[in-house]
Amino acid sequence: MSSIGTWIVILILAAVIALVVWKLVKDKRNGKSSCGCNCGCCPNSQLCHSKTETKSK
Repeated sequence: MSSIGTWIVILILAAVIALVVWKLVKDKRNGKSSCGCNCGCCPNSQLCHSKTETKSK
């Protein structure tokens, strides 16, 4: 019974992590970027956007 507090904290943390992952996947499917910055000066812009998207920007 003394570890019930630990299990409650673990369950709460697991739920928060699951919600964060779910939100990231949902945003990725909707085409939203997680950085929100200007892609023109980002060295990783080729990783985030396809070549057709970067040409149109």
